[in-house]
Amino acid sequence: MIRHARAERAALCDTLLQVGPDASTLCGDWTTGDLPAHLIVREGRPDRAAGILAPPLAGRTEAAMAALLRDNDFETLVQRLRNGPPRWHPMSVPPVDEQANLVEMFVHHEDVLRAAFGAPRRSLDPALVSALGDRLAVMAKMLFRRTTGADLEIVTAKRRTRIGSGKGPVVEIHGRPGEIILFGFGRRAVAEVELIGPPETVEIVRTTTRYGV
Repeated sequence: MIRHARAERAALCDTLLQVGPDASTLCGDWTTGDLPAHLIVREGRPDRAAGILAPPLAGRTEAAMAALLRDNDFETLVQRLRNGPPRWHPMSVPPVDEQANLVEMFVHHEDVLRAAFGAPRRSLDPALVSALGDRLAVMAKMLFRRTTGADLEIVTAKRRTRIGSGKGPVVEIHGRPGEIILFGFGRRAVAEVELIGPPETVEIVRTTTRYGV
């Protein structure tokens, strides 16, 4: 089995070392120096990572990140990220890693590439595109659950996925799987997607925000 998550993790680490710790990202105020700490906390300390999804617990997550940044230099953090989660962690199991980390590593890699290099578009291996499409099919309802006032139809080259009650106006989101994933995770200024539908409803979909990954 091709381990796309592991390959994307390695590529992200290579890019981080290339740009250094002070480059901008698409993750708000975070620099490339902050990003490895976020990812290490996420997969290494579940008890401290809860703030990623639960704002009331954000202080715990921020404290864990701050401790990593205080006690480790950038190169050490990138190496820890490259090594992956601890052996006891479920994400160290290859099939779990693939399901849990492929999108995470892909989105954050693009966060660095598109912020640091003027939004270049990689030529992705077709197998990676297919794997991202599989993950999108599973994640689509979660990604777009905060969109209101519209039914969505996610359209890639291989599949259509309908989301909604069937009662609202329909907005189609067309694009490659990775681009639609970026759009769903709030990277809407850089995601290459086409929205088709009633103009006022398209604007709602275009401006609906989601938390970061």
